[in-house]
Amino acid sequence: MSLFDDLNRFLENRLEEFIRNNPHLELQALEEQLREQEKDTLRLTADLQLEEKRLQQQILNIAQDIQLWHERVEKAKSHGRDDLAKAAQEREASLLRQGNQIWGQMEGVKQRITKSKELLLQIQKRRQEVQTKAAEAKAARANYQAQSRWETSSWSQSSNPNLYSGSDPLEEKFKRWETDEELERMKRNLDR
Repeated sequence: MSLFDDLNRFLENRLEEFIRNNPHLELQALEEQLREQEKDTLRLTADLQLEEKRLQQQILNIAQDIQLWHERVEKAKSHGRDDLAKAAQEREASLLRQGNQIWGQMEGVKQRITKSKELLLQIQKRRQEVQTKAAEAKAARANYQAQSRWETSSWSQSSNPNLYSGSDPLEEKFKRWETDEELERMKRNLDR
């Protein structure tokens, strides 16, 4: 197992070194992580909102049941059925406790929705910052590459000035001198 651990550690170190040497890739990876977090947060918020709606519906159903049992309590009392009125009051009280419990759950869900929306805003802000840095890094990299090409072409031109310009004074002097020498040699050959 140690060999696999060492290999895994080696590969992780090489990956971290590669990312450090290529910061634009690190920004891309970070942006991708933030995009995934944003999707997860949106999904969580949607799930929580569905849960809130479900709890609201449960509370409405319980409220209707409470109203029904309250009416039964009143009816039983008005007809002198204290035994039924007492049982109906216990049922009504039980439904109230259940409704309060679900109300508390719903309030907790609402707080989680608020926090997930705040988290989403933070993630979106951070992602915007990363996108800006990535754009800056891309522009800097393009500028560096353009400057490197310019320096390379300038170096090439300065190391061989005749490469791009048609006139080189030294070259002209040598050609004139070589032509004069050739003329002198031809004159001497004619005079013989």
